[in-house]
Amino acid sequence: MASGAAAAAVERTSPEQARRAWPRWLAGGVALLVVAVVAVFWEAGGARLLLGVAGVLTAGRGAVLAASGRGRVAGVAALVVGAVAVAVALGPAGAASRVLLVAVPAGLLVGALALLGRGGAVRRSGQAALVWWTLVTGLLATTGLVAGWDRAADGATVVGALGLGLLGVVLLVGSASLRAIATRPAPARPAACAGCACGAGGCGVPR
Repeated sequence: MASGAAAAAVERTSPEQARRAWPRWLAGGVALLVVAVVAVFWEAGGARLLLGVAGVLTAGRGAVLAASGRGRVAGVAALVVGAVAVAVALGPAGAASRVLLVAVPAGLLVGALALLGRGGAVRRSGQAALVWWTLVTGLLATTGLVAGWDRAADGATVVGALGLGLLGVVLLVGSASLRAIATRPAPARPAACAGCACGAGGCGVPR
């Protein structure tokens, strides 16, 4: 899902925007990889850390959507969901892991359905995410029925951490693509062109 969304974002980025964006993508990718590794190996608080970070990211995205005026309802909903996730993450570790048991499959399904409504490579990413949702949901349900729901909750934490780590990798790859766009030379202007009349719809160079 992240790969398709990131590819679409990179395609729409100008060199000037890329110069400002690629350092943020790089820092975000490294941070998400660190969080994913810590969440997997920190048995006592990995679920809380993962849920808290996911809640902050969801709330931040919701705030951006709500402020932009596009998808205001979805933005407010994401903001509320993110705030609730952060509140649960501040509570007991058991509660956080059980929330992840529901949130991980639900997040995959929502993301897959959102991407399926688009075209091109983004739609193909949605199809792949739908397959992963089926596999992950089946795996977690089977683990819960056979080995217990506590074990399934631990599995959901690992799956969520892997997903966050993959998002970090996508951001790192995207930052490299943005940096390549940022280094592209500016288009050459005709001789004697100072750019004075281009914004008014004409070139201004005598013919």
